[in-house]
Amino acid sequence: MKTFIISCGIVLSATACFAQPQPVDTAAKTAFQTSSPWIPQIDVRSDMAIVYGVGNSNSNFEQRVKSWRERGYNVAFMTGIAWGNYYDYFFGKWDGQNHLGVGQVTMRGDTIMHGHNMPYVVPVQSFIDYMKQAVVKRVIDANITTIYLEEPEFWARAGYSAPFKEEWQKFYGFPWRPQDASAENTYLSSKLKYQLYYNAIKQVSNYAKEYAKSKGINVKVFIATHSLVNYSSWMIVSPEASLASLPGIDGYIAQVWTGTSREPTYFGGQRKERVFENAFLEYGSMKSMTEPTGRKVYFLTDPIEDRERDWADYKRNYQATFTAEILYPQIDNYEVMPWPERIYTHPYKVANSNTSTLIPKFYSTQMQVMINVLGKMPLSLNTVSGNNNIGVLMGNSLMFQRFPTHNGYDDPQFSNFYGQTLPLLKRGVPVQTVHMENLAYPNTLKNIKVLVMSYSNMKPNSAEVHQHLADWVNNGGVLIYCGRDVDPYQSVMEWWDTKGNNFTAPSQHLFKLMGITPVDGQQKYQYGKGTVYIIRQDPKEFVLQPNGDQNYFDLVKNAYKKDAHAGKIKEKNSFYLERGPYDIISVVDENPDTASYKVKGPVIDLFDPQLPVLPEKLVKPGEQSLLFDLHRIDNKKQPQVLASASRIYNESVLDGEYIFVAKSPVNTMNSMRVLLPAEPKQTIVTNSKGEMLSDVKTAWDKKTKTLYMSFDNSPDGIKVDIKW
Repeated sequence: MKTFIISCGIVLSATACFAQPQPVDTAAKTAFQTSSPWIPQIDVRSDMAIVYGVGNSNSNFEQRVKSWRERGYNVAFMTGIAWGNYYDYFFGKWDGQNHLGVGQVTMRGDTIMHGHNMPYVVPVQSFIDYMKQAVVKRVIDANITTIYLEEPEFWARAGYSAPFKEEWQKFYGFPWRPQDASAENTYLSSKLKYQLYYNAIKQVSNYAKEYAKSKGINVKVFIATHSLVNYSSWMIVSPEASLASLPGIDGYIAQVWTGTSREPTYFGGQRKERVFENAFLEYGSMKSMTEPTGRKVYFLTDPIEDRERDWADYKRNYQATFTAEILYPQIDNYEVMPWPERIYTHPYKVANSNTSTLIPKFYSTQMQVMINVLGKMPLSLNTVSGNNNIGVLMGNSLMFQRFPTHNGYDDPQFSNFYGQTLPLLKRGVPVQTVHMENLAYPNTLKNIKVLVMSYSNMKPNSAEVHQHLADWVNNGGVLIYCGRDVDPYQSVMEWWDTKGNNFTAPSQHLFKLMGITPVDGQQKYQYGKGTVYIIRQDPKEFVLQPNGDQNYFDLVKNAYKKDAHAGKIKEKNSFYLERGPYDIISVVDENPDTASYKVKGPVIDLFDPQLPVLPEKLVKPGEQSLLFDLHRIDNKKQPQVLASASRIYNESVLDGEYIFVAKSPVNTMNSMRVLLPAEPKQTIVTNSKGEMLSDVKTAWDKKTKTLYMSFDNSPDGIKVDIKW
């Protein structure tokens, strides 16, 4: 990470040094979103502050932008594309018409609300025009050049409002049909929901680019969205992968956090939370959605969530999602948290009690350490331990079949997806996900040896999907198709059974392309240089019963070794990645191997706010760890801050002296470990007024030549002067 600073010479007064603004890297490696103006409690020192919402006053938004810019932040903008404080639109102030009727409506006639008088909208043209003229134009006029449109969401249970019925007639050319009446109606309803937000984002992003160009500036537009895994699980429809191909879209924020990843899943017949595994699959699906397109993606995680738990629960699950996001070494851009004002300034109710409390110092310290780790996290060519070339196919239509249930066919807890992935992940295989929408990009299947797919819970969006798959198999790929092809969506009105096609299941078209006629009792078929397996089980059957996945895993293992000629699948209970000086480890449970993962030290335990130096670290099943390996310091003779709950500025190394300024939010405790050539003889710590700090804790570790320091943080900066 490049951080451009104004260096303060030692002849300057402390006040002069601290008063100078600190410009930050416009590349914005790290970011956070906030609806608050700058306040000292939330100055978390990432590269970019994403100001949320324009509000309805003429000054609030611009004042918030100004307050963050004055603190040296690169400022971007975010707003909801499906909901928001758009009261001037909803109540008619904008165009003289009341638009509360554009809300998403369920079969019972209820409007789905995001807040008081804040409906989730059907994105009709008037709403799109409002977003362009009242929101995007104002933001660009404020000289903001990066815009994030958040959460284009249409609930699967909605689709009964008058505006939606009108859009149905325009899109399909025949009258609206209630989605609860048939599987085909559900599929068509979901497809329209998908298309409506695709069109809305296309129009808004194109307008942003064109309007900015008319002012002589370039604007980037990103989509902040949950993963396809989560939207499918939570029964929400969104354009997802298709947006990466829009000229007006520059990338995504992957909104993954404890709240999404703790959604229970089935494995071994047990329904429970599997936060790390779920987060790993969520981040992976966002990576596979964007990587082949060349678009940029930020990975987000959140130290807390909306549901009331206790701080120990938040910490444990934050570590699980945090570990999952940094196990993707190809990604090095992060939204470090949403809503720091919620995290740092609002008392949080403790679960199962009547008490509320602000975030404990130990946890806020750890979070600030994590933020600064992300700021330094390098890209890496290393891969996660295990077989990284086994993939599972997914597509946007996963969102189309989730609600309601038809003909008694159910997919509890999205188990057809987890049936393909968890049996691999739980055995230490870092399974990849592959988006069918990206199959036309050459790199999508480049490194995949074995690809698992099923049409039990999704359908192909075009015949071209099958041609790409057939070509890949013909060139030596190994395809495992799992599915009984009996769900009620097999015969919906789509390309495989219309316009001259009369297949009763889409897989029939795929098999015909490869010259395969499935025979009862036969699983294995050859096509060109490749192999196809057809397993007449729905993947949910692998996880809904105890030990239901063993035959499936054995088949994958055999296909990988004998058909793909890729060697043995290494079964284990852990994932490990070396990324610069960092060791990243997760050990899974529900595995026959119950051994802990051992890392030899000396290492700094970054999940411990005291930043201890350990001779070794044991990571138990169900736990994660992030370590700084002291053997892998680039220049061991250079004094440097190795880990800190603050961002470091104005470093200066003199003869026998190391000086720097540490900045972090007020009311948080700094914890840092500093590498030095020798034990300090004097350590002077002063605030921005030049006053000595009295409560400074230090401890010298002779073996590693590192100094531990702890003191109260300040966004104005704490100056540290160490002499040896």
